[in-house]
Amino acid sequence: MKNILTMILAGGRGERLHPLTADRAKPAVPFGGKYRIIDFTLSNCINSGLRNIIVLIQYKSHSLDRHIRRGWNVFNPEVGEYIFSLPPQQRISQDWYRGTADAVYQNWFIVEDKQPEYVLILAGDHIYKMNYREMYSFLQQTQSDVVVGAIEYPLAESSNFGVMTVDSSSRITRWDEKPAQPTSMPSDPTRALCSMGIYLFRTSVLHEHLLADAERDSTHDFGKDIIPSMIGSRRVFAYNFRDENRKAVKYWRDVGTLDAYWEANMDLVSVDPLFNLYDQYWPIRTYQGQFPPAKFVFAEEFPGGRLGIALDSIVSSGCIISGARVQNSVLSASVRVNDRAVVIQSIIMENVEIGEHCRIRRAIIDKGVAIPLKTEIGYDLEADRKRFTVTDSGIVVISKGEKLNG
Repeated sequence: MKNILTMILAGGRGERLHPLTADRAKPAVPFGGKYRIIDFTLSNCINSGLRNIIVLIQYKSHSLDRHIRRGWNVFNPEVGEYIFSLPPQQRISQDWYRGTADAVYQNWFIVEDKQPEYVLILAGDHIYKMNYREMYSFLQQTQSDVVVGAIEYPLAESSNFGVMTVDSSSRITRWDEKPAQPTSMPSDPTRALCSMGIYLFRTSVLHEHLLADAERDSTHDFGKDIIPSMIGSRRVFAYNFRDENRKAVKYWRDVGTLDAYWEANMDLVSVDPLFNLYDQYWPIRTYQGQFPPAKFVFAEEFPGGRLGIALDSIVSSGCIISGARVQNSVLSASVRVNDRAVVIQSIIMENVEIGEHCRIRRAIIDKGVAIPLKTEIGYDLEADRKRFTVTDSGIVVISKGEKLNG
């Protein structure tokens, strides 16, 4: 796998996740208590044997760049391994990246420097488990010029993706980018074959098409421009996603909206979650902060007594549940929930303190927020809308560091 250069696109604004992306790029948004979204793509790389990785960053990149330096410095440059984040260099123009393909084109100097045979393009904002080594083997078997990661997706939800039609050998014969009426799979009229935004190119082929695209008036996007321009003239194949999560249903999530983000986190605390964080066969790594163990105090098991307890929840290091109840929730590091507070179906991020007698339900509370005592969130959505972001499904979102009055 040393002949593959991996480029991870991690510069998206993530506007639909606002306010969680007010101060960070979408790949840097916390997920599952202790991870960042980009950790899942990076863990796939490590588990697939990929050790030459460049993360292309752009908007609000400080948090993401710091996370990569702190948590992913496990590569050994003495044996040719590396990972580093690369901001826009403006070597070709004064523009920001105009699209996914333009992001790679503007940084082609690094490809010329490394001289890989193949370039793997990944998105840094999806949650899934995939062995890219098998995708590489598929390219070799089919003698493809490019292989596109593909997943069978419900037809009604396929309009947000590139939709493919393939022949019996999995060669792509048609591509519709975000069609209003997606084409169903011949074998299953309820599903479409959709692009995962994963592309494995032969380097020479990629360079040729990036150069041609740079001269055209296009959106400079892989899904809208590069891949459609190759169909017919190049060997473009679809690799059907093989899920290393090893559940009955394949797991691949965009978590591009606040509701989708909340739902994906809530899945993690179910008895048998769709996505398994505890799989030693396919470990997910991240930056491990220096926090003490989680602590639960007060066990006054009598009427009116205080009981520090967490049920069906993820509680990260450094948390203190002091005479409070946490249920069906995800707590990041160093969260404190004080006497007789109740937190239900919520995502609480790092360094949040919840005051005594608070009631929190169906909320996402970003880092560094102090909730004053006796505050209620999620019980009166009209009142919550006057102070916070409230989604269509009624999830209340409190911004990072927001100051609340008691």
